Amino acid sequence: MTTHANASLSAGGLPLEPIERASTDALRTLQLQRLRAQLTLAWERVPHYRSKFEAAGVHPGDLRTLGDLARFPFTTKDDLRSNYPFGMFAVARDQVVRLHASSGTTGKPTVVGYTAADIDTWAQLVARSIRAGGARRGDMVHVSYGYGLFTGGLGAHYGAEKLGLTVVPFGGGQTERQVQLIRDFAPSIIMVTPSYMLAIADEFERQGLKSESCSLRIGIFGAEPWTNEMRAEIERRVGIDAVDIYGLSEVMGPGVASECIETKDGPTIWEDHFYPEIIDPDTGALLPDGEFGELVFTSLTKEALPIIRYRTRDLTRLLPGTARTMRRMQKITGRSDDMMIVRGVNVFPSQIEEMILQRAELAPHYVCELGKDGPLDTLTVRVETKPGLTADDAAATQAARALQQAVKTFIGVTADVRIEPPGTIERSVGKAKRVVDKRPKP
Repeated sequence: MTTHANASLSAGGLPLEPIERASTDALRTLQLQRLRAQLTLAWERVPHYRSKFEAAGVHPGDLRTLGDLARFPFTTKDDLRSNYPFGMFAVARDQVVRLHASSGTTGKPTVVGYTAADIDTWAQLVARSIRAGGARRGDMVHVSYGYGLFTGGLGAHYGAEKLGLTVVPFGGGQTERQVQLIRDFAPSIIMVTPSYMLAIADEFERQGLKSESCSLRIGIFGAEPWTNEMRAEIERRVGIDAVDIYGLSEVMGPGVASECIETKDGPTIWEDHFYPEIIDPDTGALLPDGEFGELVFTSLTKEALPIIRYRTRDLTRLLPGTARTMRRMQKITGRSDDMMIVRGVNVFPSQIEEMILQRAELAPHYVCELGKDGPLDTLTVRVETKPGLTADDAAATQAARALQQAVKTFIGVTADVRIEPPGTIERSVGKAKRVVDKRPKP
């Protein structure tokens, strides 16, 4: 397979765009030109940005190098919420052809707008992502991301159509019927959250079918953090190549970055449209490539909703390009706002997941529950056994002890591990809910 950045074809045999194999110097020149224009758009059209720039003592004209971006203030989810619904838009509302929004479960939703040109750019970048994932001419794509205000379903849909592929716009839920249509229509690609892919695999097995013998060749998974151990589990059970697509609504939606099937070594950031930075999540200080911290994005080509130094809360590091010229980011396995603090120790659900997947007796269906024992925090890990085992089996009991010991040894906290029968943990048709906080509210 091709692994060089100057290759003319993707692993699927579809032609690359010239920018994917452009020199680093040409890419940085394009980024600087587009970044100046984006800062100017934000300054001239969005009062919130203008006031924040003025408070920080910066002007778009101060950007002479890419490094000067660090002088500009961050944008957060709170900025979008405080300007709800359309206060961050840089165009008149009648130029916005589509709206998406977050669920707003912790406050007002964040509203995202797109011009017709934004929609076309988004479709092109998702098409680029699907091609990087190994798509071939004539492929059929089964889309199990949710449609509606969530960006996943429509983002995947428009991208697959832009690439000239056949789309099955199924959406989430109705797992039994999903399996039926995968059998009947024989799609070669599925786009879905990794946790729901496991639910689909479970349904194959419940029906007495072999999921690894189905038509699927590629799974393009995103919308939630997932580990390389989860990748291995999915690939083993379903017999596919599992690649990671990254995005978030505030920045665009899926397709901000995506893994290339040639290497599967972390999502390549489409740097001609998004400029990445890594910062210290506590101090906000800029960190060099290769250091671990919080991912920050600035849009380079958006019209309706320019995003300047948006703090994603995703934790990763920037790495050199491999299959493409553009930089990669290490696979996202945690978020600063998903981090649990248990008796002073930082714990990420992905750490627990990695240890679960090392136990052959345990299924990758789990939830972490936080509680209180007097003044002290408690952590309970509820996890299912693999089919064929019960919670009382000696092997399951031993697996629970081993998991508890591993959490204590490698993370440094004591967890109560509760083994439960298959099918007990609630399945999510969207993003998996890995943490349930049952602690009393202050």
